Amino acid sequence: MADKTLDTKGLNCPLPILKAKKAIAEIPGGGTLEVLATDPGSVPDFKAFCAAGGHTLLEQTEFGGIFRFLIRRAA
Repeated sequence: MADKTLDTKGLNCPLPILKAKKAIAEIPGGGTLEVLATDPGSVPDFKAFCAAGGHTLLEQTEFGGIFRFLIRRAA
């Protein structure tokens, strides 16, 4: 289970990334953030977000139009 879950369903770029940036700052290094999104553009956005921030994208799944990302915060 993630340390924090962020629901960004219904929001379009760049809001899911902006909200994730704020949320991940609130969890300790090595902690995990689960993000739920409906914007298909969030897939490449979260890959880039993790690469730029040094975070690890542990999981990326899609079911019923909902994208789920599990991100481990950089230590």
